[in-house]
Amino acid sequence: MQRLRFAGAIAGVGSTSGVRFVVGRWTDSPLGPFADVMVEDASGHRTLLAPSDEVASFVQQTYEFDEVCTTPVSVGVTHDGWDVHVEGHLAAYLHLGPRMPLGWLLRAVPRRLSATPAWAAAIDPVARLLMPGVRTRGTALEGRREWYGATDLHSVTSIGGAWRGVPLGRLADVDPPCRFGFSSTPTRPSVTTVVTTVELLGD
Repeated sequence: MQRLRFAGAIAGVGSTSGVRFVVGRWTDSPLGPFADVMVEDASGHRTLLAPSDEVASFVQQTYEFDEVCTTPVSVGVTHDGWDVHVEGHLAAYLHLGPRMPLGWLLRAVPRRLSATPAWAAAIDPVARLLMPGVRTRGTALEGRREWYGATDLHSVTSIGGAWRGVPLGRLADVDPPCRFGFSSTPTRPSVTTVVTTVELLGD
């Protein structure tokens, strides 16, 4: 068995157009730094936007999609928000708000502990209770196991932009939850700083 660690942040937002999307911004990973986007539209169609064939292949083997596009993904980060751009697909600006109460609690846990699979497994029942639909451990495709070690949490307060030329509308809850894998993002739009561990069974 091989365990791979991905450190970065995940943004999960919904919109009044019915488009919900998850942006992963990974600063340290076995695949190098990269960003990817998972989108579920109002009809339930799930699309992966990945910056390379290598990233697309890995993510496809872990999560479920109806469509996969390999294309440059840009995520610019400022003090105020994230500027997400995928030519021909998604242009979105996520305005960040203050650290959420749960974020302060997460920051109080020593990072060396909070990033471990053991901690993610221990707090999974609490995460499910506090944030319905959210899991911090579970089984993905091909028998892969995953652990999410969250270390911080900020609110998203507004969005702007378009999905494939159609305006996103205003910010909305991630409801219904996105159906990419065993866990969804919090219902309230947010950015979570996280260390994700993926165990490849049989490797």
